[in-house]
Amino acid sequence: MKVADVFRVKNPEVRALHLTWIAFFITFYVWFNMAPLASSMLRSVDWLTADDLRLFAICNVALTIPARIIVGMALDRFGPRRVFSVLMIVMSIPALVFAFGNTMTQLLVSRLVLSSIGASFVVGIHMTAMWFKPRDIGFAEGFYAGWGNFGSAAAAITLPTIALHMYGGDDGWRWAIAQSAIFMAAYGVYYWFAITDGPVGTVHRKPRKAVALEVSSWGDMIKLILWTIPLVGVLAILVWRIESMGYLSETWAAVCYAAIVAVVCYQIIQILRVNVPLLKKGVPEDDKYPFNSVAALNSTYFANFGAELAVVSMLPMFFEETWSLGATAAGLIAASFAFVNLVARPMGGLVSDRMGNRRFVMLSYMFGIGIGFGMMGLMNSSWPLVIAVAITVFTSFFVQGAEGATFGIIPSIKRRLTGQISGMAGAYGNVGAVVYLTIFTFVTPTQFFYIIAAGAFVSWVLCLLWLKEPESGFADEYYVSSVDLQIEKEAKLREASV
Repeated sequence: MKVADVFRVKNPEVRALHLTWIAFFITFYVWFNMAPLASSMLRSVDWLTADDLRLFAICNVALTIPARIIVGMALDRFGPRRVFSVLMIVMSIPALVFAFGNTMTQLLVSRLVLSSIGASFVVGIHMTAMWFKPRDIGFAEGFYAGWGNFGSAAAAITLPTIALHMYGGDDGWRWAIAQSAIFMAAYGVYYWFAITDGPVGTVHRKPRKAVALEVSSWGDMIKLILWTIPLVGVLAILVWRIESMGYLSETWAAVCYAAIVAVVCYQIIQILRVNVPLLKKGVPEDDKYPFNSVAALNSTYFANFGAELAVVSMLPMFFEETWSLGATAAGLIAASFAFVNLVARPMGGLVSDRMGNRRFVMLSYMFGIGIGFGMMGLMNSSWPLVIAVAITVFTSFFVQGAEGATFGIIPSIKRRLTGQISGMAGAYGNVGAVVYLTIFTFVTPTQFFYIIAAGAFVSWVLCLLWLKEPESGFADEYYVSSVDLQIEKEAKLREASV
């Protein structure tokens, strides 16, 4: 696929790509509609504090973690069209509650529920994989993610202006957020009727069980359990932080901890229920895949997308306070971090397609992230603003490119498990965000950037040791195993018997 192909909107796959990145763009616009309005919220709501907003920032990414796992399963059952539409419509409700909330509880709970909208990314990844061939998937996924992810930058650029100049007054920020929620719901209805799950005749390959990821060996099952625990277990950090700030009693915190443990145990039981019978029977050689590659990509998304979510949440206020800027100016400058998405993420996928070695591209980008955040850690008020912006853009180039490279690999690992693998890797991005944003409540911005740099270098080492080049990563069609064919045959027999 060439860059010029994105303008050929009469092609069904290109039209589907544009419809889907726009949906993703809108969900990210709504997801990140708080950060650029943080200063306005503090000025208009006298009972809010900066610590409250930091807590909201953690809540803003928390439930995305389990939501991405649940959505990954729903994708394999209902398809991306239905899931995307329903997600946009339903998530407009907590967005409106947050817009007009008048108590701490309303703002906290609605922001927590709204964080589930972050699962939209996984839906579009699955939809794009159904429309494009393996040889083109890197650029297609990168274009989808890059232009859709720009929604966070668009929110930073436009929302302060909408709040201050279109609506004005103390409640301007409320109407700006409400407007974005209403538009998202409307597009959700449109998306339902405007697209299909892949071209006509597409075989939607589904896993045998959607409740847990299938693995190829007993060792891989143990690894899956170990990598599954943090996906829900990380929510304990959020509970601890809310309790420590006095918003949750010890009793209710204990209830939350017990619920988290119960969910983790349930997930482990599902992993055993799905995989023990399959492993006892024996997994055919042509159906095996390396779980170590999944683990490595989990770490990359923790370190790149997790860092992006965390940095986007704190960057407007960082520029505003460090260089004494106004809210609008700080939002515009901070948006430069996400603005690079328009080019860098599609380029990450395109380079992954063209280089003929997706593993090498992944390693290069992760190393660049470590260098970039290390440089951002050196920035302070004595630096010229233009240099600080340039370094921010440089770092963002590697962050977004690494995200594109990650999802240039995932669809080729195991085709019928794409939804679940995407959901798991995507959820690790939010695990990273929760961890990083929690750390941010205890450290200075300089220390924060250094910590993110260290996380990128750790991921680089894991990729060096574990990540394998997908065997069919540049083929004309996705690899189909004997098990895939058997599942397809069984599905046809069931349809015929109905």
